[in-house]
Amino acid sequence: MCMAQNAAAGTVLIVGDSISAGFGLDTSKGWVALLEQRLKSEGFDDKVVNASISGDTSAGGLARLPAALAEHKPDLVILELGGNDGLRGQLPTQLQQNLASMIEKSKASGAKVLLLGMQLPPNYGKRYTEAFAKVYGDVSEVQKVPLVPFFLEGIGGHPEMMQADGIHPAVGAQAKLLENVWPTLKPLL
Repeated sequence: MCMAQNAAAGTVLIVGDSISAGFGLDTSKGWVALLEQRLKSEGFDDKVVNASISGDTSAGGLARLPAALAEHKPDLVILELGGNDGLRGQLPTQLQQNLASMIEKSKASGAKVLLLGMQLPPNYGKRYTEAFAKVYGDVSEVQKVPLVPFFLEGIGGHPEMMQADGIHPAVGAQAKLLENVWPTLKPLL
């Protein structure tokens, strides 16, 4: 029989945008709430702190990260940012610098980091969308942190999985978001 895995309970800090903040949803049905339930059901005592803000960019996340690290002293930081950078047409190099800086600050505080990658719809042009998508793999490789290559895998581009705005995952997609993250997240706990 498998014993509960409660080593010392840790804190998981999620720094994200509207997808993790649960924009347009009852937040109790969002992927972060489902993560809390999964942790409990699998015997983890980790506390989840959702520091996600709808509309946030990587620059906004970078600006507020030091205070969140100091306040919550996380063991693991999940970074889910960049989508709004891309939707605003910001330079991929700036996204790359911001994510790298956030990872460095998180590691310096003693936390492990999980990076959740994003991709943009094709209407942003091939050159930009490829440069944008490449950022996540490059940052993951240089910073030596695990990456979920595309957080919205199996959701983005599927209208039935999206809210009416076509940007935010619907309630029915939240379990899939968690399934996209869980295999990479669990070994970090």
